[in-house]
Amino acid sequence: MSKRDCYEVLGVGRDADEGEVKKAFRRLARELHPDVNNHDPRAEEKFKEAAEAYEILSDAERRQVYDRYGHDGLKRGGQAPNYEGFGSISDLFETFFGGGAFGGGGGPMGPRSGGDVQVSAEITLEQAASGTSLDVRYEVVDRCERCRGNGAEPGTPIKTCERCGGNGVLQAVSRTPFGQIARTVSCDVCGGDGKVAEKRCTRCEGRGREVLTHAVSVDIPAGIDEGQRIRLTGRGHAGDAGGPSGDLYVHVTVAPHDRFIRDGNDLVTVLDVPAPVAALGAKLEAPTLEGTEDVHIRPGTQPGESYELRGRGMPLLRRPGRRGELRVIVNVIIPRQLDDEQRELMKRLAETMTEANTKSEETMFAKLKRVLQG
Repeated sequence: MSKRDCYEVLGVGRDADEGEVKKAFRRLARELHPDVNNHDPRAEEKFKEAAEAYEILSDAERRQVYDRYGHDGLKRGGQAPNYEGFGSISDLFETFFGGGAFGGGGGPMGPRSGGDVQVSAEITLEQAASGTSLDVRYEVVDRCERCRGNGAEPGTPIKTCERCGGNGVLQAVSRTPFGQIARTVSCDVCGGDGKVAEKRCTRCEGRGREVLTHAVSVDIPAGIDEGQRIRLTGRGHAGDAGGPSGDLYVHVTVAPHDRFIRDGNDLVTVLDVPAPVAALGAKLEAPTLEGTEDVHIRPGTQPGESYELRGRGMPLLRRPGRRGELRVIVNVIIPRQLDDEQRELMKRLAETMTEANTKSEETMFAKLKRVLQG
């Protein structure tokens, strides 16, 4: 265990009184509780360190020895706390604060909610725009269909557990440096139910639950975006001791499209325009999710210019009738593989070019900045 300074561990001054020490320890314990700190793999180690610091500073005799001689003084005098072999962090919390000190449920034997399940579903961009319905299959731990969750072979009795006398719990005693500590644990025979099957169900082997494959129809709303989730309440793993089932989360992915890129509620597409057409202007057809729509290309249109088609983008999620826009980016195509006649025409055109024909309204720096920013 760490030999950090106890006052530093709890974040209190050396003149802190017993109340301040206790308050600091409870604050740390709340921060390190596994229900709110499951992302930190060192939470158990940190709590044991805080527990040792608290045991030292909350005991006047120990604290006096520690202030004079430090950890080595406590060790030589046989007063050093040690939690290395105590058990799980849940046992430690129960020892210090009891089972419900941090807002938990009604103890290990109360109803417990089942776990959540997450599955992925891929849809097309068109389906994301119009909304759709998908059939999703997934595996879930559910109540055994043969014994209906009681763990007994149909037609056989269920009797009171002899080990716990039907209480579902046992009293376990742990030896610690501070003496014996009694705590309540689930019965290892009945698992906390207080009852056992005389003959176990042949399908689930008495567990009362089994892994099943479920299928459910999921409504995908119009406008849903990549990475969003749809929650179906009560479709997850079955709960314990009468607890509710968990939820099913459908994680939506949208397959890449060969013509459109999504940008929030807008769509972006590219329209190839030959250079002579871009110079003269024309009415061209641009692709949309519903087909095509006319776009009027202005004479002198430059590469990268954008034309907006309002109401042709993606629907706004849960806002019926409202849609983003479709941005049509012009890609000016320079002619290649010219025949003799085309070459002659291009040569004659080039000879007639003046500064007025080629002068840009955009500075070179602005062009570079626009290109670099995509």
